[in-house]
Amino acid sequence: MASTSDPVAVVPGDKPAVMGQLSTRETVWAIVKASSGNLVEWFDFYIYAFFSVYFAEKFFVGTGQTGAFMQAAGVFFIGFLMRPVGGYIFGRKDAMVVSILMMGFGSLCLAMLPTAATVGTLAPVLLLLVRCIQGVAVGGEYGSTATYMSEIAQPGRRGFFSSFQYVTLIGGQLLASLLAVIMTHALGDERITAGWWRLPFVIGALAALVSLWLRSGLTETTSAADRNREGSGTFREVWRHQRAFWVVFGITCVGSLTFYTFSTYMQKYLINTTGFAKGDVADVMTVCLFVFILMQPVVGAVSDKIGRRNSMLIFVVGMIALPVPVLSAIGRQVSLVDAGLLILLAMLVLSFYTSISGIVKAEMFPAHIRGLGVGFTYAIGNSLFGGSAEYVALFMKDHGFGAVFPWYVVAIAAAGLVAVLFMHDNRRHSTIDHPHSSAYGTRAALGR
Repeated sequence: MASTSDPVAVVPGDKPAVMGQLSTRETVWAIVKASSGNLVEWFDFYIYAFFSVYFAEKFFVGTGQTGAFMQAAGVFFIGFLMRPVGGYIFGRKDAMVVSILMMGFGSLCLAMLPTAATVGTLAPVLLLLVRCIQGVAVGGEYGSTATYMSEIAQPGRRGFFSSFQYVTLIGGQLLASLLAVIMTHALGDERITAGWWRLPFVIGALAALVSLWLRSGLTETTSAADRNREGSGTFREVWRHQRAFWVVFGITCVGSLTFYTFSTYMQKYLINTTGFAKGDVADVMTVCLFVFILMQPVVGAVSDKIGRRNSMLIFVVGMIALPVPVLSAIGRQVSLVDAGLLILLAMLVLSFYTSISGIVKAEMFPAHIRGLGVGFTYAIGNSLFGGSAEYVALFMKDHGFGAVFPWYVVAIAAAGLVAVLFMHDNRRHSTIDHPHSSAYGTRAALGR
């Protein structure tokens, strides 16, 4: 049964207000605080992806460039497998503080890790251990931030406001890419490879301290009754909402796979397949990510008008149609500008998922399990298909059948289409805006 207590959102220094009735200024300030950690955590997480092209062969020796990239991507993937652990064990507001501490600690460790030249085969083991710590941290981050930003947003504008979760998530990627651009032009590939690749991890650890201070003022957006309700915080309770679970899992699989394909993997694809220089690739990916950020609030606002289900349909149909011709065309490019335009085309379609990734999932689970339902379910799909995207692509290339990878993306997108067809229209069935009448929050919750 739905709780009789309304969720509330509290902004430090103000009186409690019913969720969704905050002023625009209060909403923006709360979102800034919540998203600051999101920005820092994803910066810390992605500097590994962007700088692994410089340090991969320091940890994985004797494998060649593609082999070293593949091994580094494997560590990236295994770190993702730890996300469900973080998604399950963390709470809501506490997760937003503890996870940033863990991520900052992991970045500091990465900055100090010995390479294979010093400790031999122990080097990749230590690298894997630290990435697992960061994987747990990010697993706790996504669900809590997605839930908080969805609940704090104003009714009728939830798509727009919650899109800033991915603005900061992509912003973390952009900052990592921008740092790679600056360091490449200032230092050159050789000096970065020689040891300057450690600097970004030091910066990430310091940034985590600033975010920790900002987030310390956040408070819960749900009532004590919802947080203490019987079954809250347990997978058994999440499993009672099977329609929401499978829909979130399905759209996360295709969303995560395509996101990592057209963001982090594109760097390696342009270097390893198309043959562009590392510095030039860093330039074009920085521009692409900046434009990608600008797309998020616009497409999020569109979802407020046409409904989240229709936005998701545009996304999955686009990702069934685009990967094969777009990836094939990028692989044949001699112009980096043209390759960047093709990536931006894919990112435009991808924005119909990323801009509403958090809110579309939060609207499917009732308040007492929303954080766990979103975070844990997302973490499973994300770890299996998002974290593995680079590794699968590089594995296929390393074994001579790289052309199969786009068809793999299409197959997962087709499965995602099935999940989207089982979605309800959020304009009538949102557990945030209609907690007592949503099909997600009543029939599923009561087991009917």
